[in-house]
Amino acid sequence: MQYPTSRLWGMILALLSMGLSFTFLWMAQKTIPIGTAYMVWTGIGAVGTMAIGIIFYGDSAGIWRLISAFLVFAGIVGLKINS
Repeated sequence: MQYPTSRLWGMILALLSMGLSFTFLWMAQKTIPIGTAYMVWTGIGAVGTMAIGIIFYGDSAGIWRLISAFLVFAGIVGLKINS
């Protein structure tokens, strides 16, 4: 079975991105509490994925989605400031 080259490069990019993401989580856990590190990691992933969906895939950017993303971001900043 032969995969298209674009699919192969997409899988390689995804694996590299996941490895880099876990590396940054591991590095963050050395200096901040694990709960804060995990919250920041998942929050950035969620808000970043939503932003990519809006920018590149035409997902809806309703006011409540944007407010919710802002609240997640504000929570991340609050945790980082208080850790």
